[in-house]
Amino acid sequence: MTQNIKIRLGTRRSPLAMVQAEETRNRLCEAHGWELSAVQLVPVTASGDKVQDRPLADIGGKALWTKELDQWLAEGTIDAAVHSLKDVETIRPAELTIAAILPRADKADRLIGAESLAALRPGAVIGTSAPRRAAQALHMRPDCTVVSLRGNVATRLAKLAAGEVDATFLAAAGLDRLGQGTTGHSLDVEHWLPAPAQGAIAVECRTNDAAALAALAALDHAPSRAEVMAERALLLALGGTCHSSIAVLCNLKGQELHMRAALFSPDGAERVEAEARFAAGDAQAPALLAQELLSRASAAITDCFAAS
Repeated sequence: MTQNIKIRLGTRRSPLAMVQAEETRNRLCEAHGWELSAVQLVPVTASGDKVQDRPLADIGGKALWTKELDQWLAEGTIDAAVHSLKDVETIRPAELTIAAILPRADKADRLIGAESLAALRPGAVIGTSAPRRAAQALHMRPDCTVVSLRGNVATRLAKLAAGEVDATFLAAAGLDRLGQGTTGHSLDVEHWLPAPAQGAIAVECRTNDAAALAALAALDHAPSRAEVMAERALLLALGGTCHSSIAVLCNLKGQELHMRAALFSPDGAERVEAEARFAAGDAQAPALLAQELLSRASAAITDCFAAS
């Protein structure tokens, strides 16, 4: 490693991923009093970015966002990897540790193409490859049609502008980070539940790398970690797959988490919701909530869950 480089951060090459890596670098340098040159960004083109013509669930799921960076960590090519946590598999290798969760950004989705779902024309075509967004949209607007729409933010907005679809959804956090905070209409998280860990940036390193762990610890935001780890505990207990429609909103108030979660059938026709309040750090409470959801869900929902 070059003498003045203290840590090498791996990241996907997409514009949003690079912005998130730059935010991580800036926070690291500010926390430790380093020059920006002390943190090297090392981009990789992830498998998930290479294949854009099929739904992620059909070509390998969330691992397609992480496998190249995981390999680079294992080989020692990088010291840490920056991820959108909602894109990281629930079960991770023991050799890797989520060393830091940055302060969580806006959890909401934004609807692009209309002021609201109600404002969409009858029979409108909605583009999304996220089962949660598709199912929630169809639950609210069963007259609409959902088609697969993948790609980075610019690609999806271009397809919308070209008239391939009438509307689509993007994460508010991603738009904000790209300087597009006025794009689209935010959906109220109380009525349109977000994805688990949406808005959270995670930094992962080797479990046995004491220097990286120590450096990254300065970035860890305890309230954000409490929320997203509870959401990931729910995911783990549900046995969710890339075909599962899972929506969850978790808010920390004081030392207590309030979690609302909903499961949907793929066509949006069926929905089950439950909520719980529990102490931050209690991993058992999300598991109990998962059991409650699955016990009340119909086969149309549970067929998409490994734990059922």
